[in-house]
Amino acid sequence: MPRTAIVKRASAALALAAAASLVLSSCAGTEAEAGDAPATDAATATSIADFGTFADLEAAAKAEGALNVIALPRDWANYGEILDLFAERYPEISITEQSPDVSSAEEIQAAKTNAGLDTAPDVFDLGLTVALQSTDYFAPYKVETWDDIPDALKESNGLFVGDYGGYMSIGYDSSKYDAPTALDDLLGADYKGAVAINGDPTQAGAAFAAVGLATVQSGGDLDDFQPGIDFFQKLNQAGNMLKVDVTTATVTSGETPVVFDWDYLNAAHTASNPAWEVVILDGTGYAGYYNQAINKDAPHPAAARLWQEFLYSDDVQNLWLKGGARPVRMEAMIDAGTIDQALADALPEAPDETVVPTEAQSTDAGTLLGANWAAAVN
Repeated sequence: MPRTAIVKRASAALALAAAASLVLSSCAGTEAEAGDAPATDAATATSIADFGTFADLEAAAKAEGALNVIALPRDWANYGEILDLFAERYPEISITEQSPDVSSAEEIQAAKTNAGLDTAPDVFDLGLTVALQSTDYFAPYKVETWDDIPDALKESNGLFVGDYGGYMSIGYDSSKYDAPTALDDLLGADYKGAVAINGDPTQAGAAFAAVGLATVQSGGDLDDFQPGIDFFQKLNQAGNMLKVDVTTATVTSGETPVVFDWDYLNAAHTASNPAWEVVILDGTGYAGYYNQAINKDAPHPAAARLWQEFLYSDDVQNLWLKGGARPVRMEAMIDAGTIDQALADALPEAPDETVVPTEAQSTDAGTLLGANWAAAVN
């Protein structure tokens, strides 16, 4: 059904966090206490307590004067407003927005390529599969709001932590195409040369999730992504699959008129294409969160940690919500009365049944995709 027909309700957003209880387990962090003496330097700090106070962290980050972020498109989950708010709040810290459209895997490659240089990324925003494969590159850190984050969505030492999420959806130009009601609709001649996914599933979290959705919509389960690979092989053989990286520009121009992507990213395209609609297919839904991590060799380690604190604050969690994504602290913020209720009410209804891959399932699926994807779609 098109997005305009989706029933809105705030409680539906909580289903995503509930479904994600399969993913990871963790323990609670340590609260910082005002007046504590700094116990370590910024590069090894694992919480505010190591700086002393939040003000001490801010002072250390301002002294560094810079922050390198990577793979943060401004039209992705409201990142533009989030970056601008950080710049407004901390004008002493110059933000370098590197390679906004690269994949999660390319973020890690950038850290390798620029290791030891001032140009290395300080922080990462990653899909789960790449995060699980890349923990050697991360510094453990637990933000002040650590206890509000569901255990299932944070690595126990704070190496990477879920932050915002959504449901895999299909966006389409309603002036040219009817709404797909089932996955197999996309195999028909009406969708010739029209269907794209957001990246390469061996490297990009959104594309990985598209294969996951195709798997569970094809009668499979997350223990074996082969049904999803088989679907995209059939889509490719039908001549319906576009091998184009999806951006707002490709949607606006009509180059990618039908797109598998996260619901909040597909919904954002309506601003530039009023005919753009979004459908979450009936049946089993696929949910996922993106994860934040700090580069263990960050050239600006205090600014990296301040950025993490900023992202998990009430203000920015509500900005994820403004971008149509579900913030990881949503349930705790509802309980505390700090959620923006109007924005929460505007979220689309969650699927009746939602799955999220476990750590083991994500790892196995990544291995399978690495072995079989290229041959299936080339």
